[in-house]
Amino acid sequence: MCDACVMGRVAARLGRRGVLAALAAAPAMVAPAMAQPVRSTGFGRVVDLTHALSPAFPTFGGTPAIEMEQAFFIAKDGYNLFTIKHAEHVGTHFDAPLHFSANGASVDAIPLEQLVCPLVVLDVRAKAANDPDYQVTPEDVAAHEAQQGRIPQGACVALNSGWDAHVATPRFRNAQADGSMRFPGFRPDVAPLLAGRGVLGVAVDTLSLDHGGSKDFAFHTAWLGSGRWGIECVANLGALPPTGATIVAAAPKIAGGTGGPGRVLALA
Repeated sequence: MCDACVMGRVAARLGRRGVLAALAAAPAMVAPAMAQPVRSTGFGRVVDLTHALSPAFPTFGGTPAIEMEQAFFIAKDGYNLFTIKHAEHVGTHFDAPLHFSANGASVDAIPLEQLVCPLVVLDVRAKAANDPDYQVTPEDVAAHEAQQGRIPQGACVALNSGWDAHVATPRFRNAQADGSMRFPGFRPDVAPLLAGRGVLGVAVDTLSLDHGGSKDFAFHTAWLGSGRWGIECVANLGALPPTGATIVAAAPKIAGGTGGPGRVLALA
């Protein structure tokens, strides 16, 4: 017989006062029943893939990332509150399909089941250290799969170039005298390869899915135009294994938005 059934019969026999008296008289018996065991979460740690957003955070256009003005104060108003102004694509942020397509899904329309998925990390730190213009190639994908197995369908593939280490320095934008920038990204011909694997999203630890010197945003156009999403400026990919982690990509739910800052976590 179930515990609830037993308790129900006891309560019916003793009445309200009898139940209260029984509970008071037998605390040692009640306590174990009320204490719930800690359940296993199925993962060992949570890795924050999100940079803190501040006015000084580097942006693609070089303008301040966010404006914050305190409008209410605890001493005067009884609570603190800031007014905030920022563009959609600043900090650790999402690119929705609408960002680079006429009729793509807005950020609020990305299905939730696509935002919690296996995370595959392509480690190209050694190559990017020697070449700030490095672009992930189909050969990089093949090398990863040769060691780790085929990229699972429904995954997010992240580019670990090590560029997050430069986020507090001018090298993160790596702006040149002519106004161009130099940082790693995905090569355009990787887009159809990953799409063929059934990959749902990609992430980069730089300012753009395309490398900094791109003039046509070809990877953006191919990837987002196919109805998939991206995340830019992620952090701490070096703390994760090549496979086996799960990304929790908490995209902002802004109606009609082309993207926006969010909180990105990995469960490893």
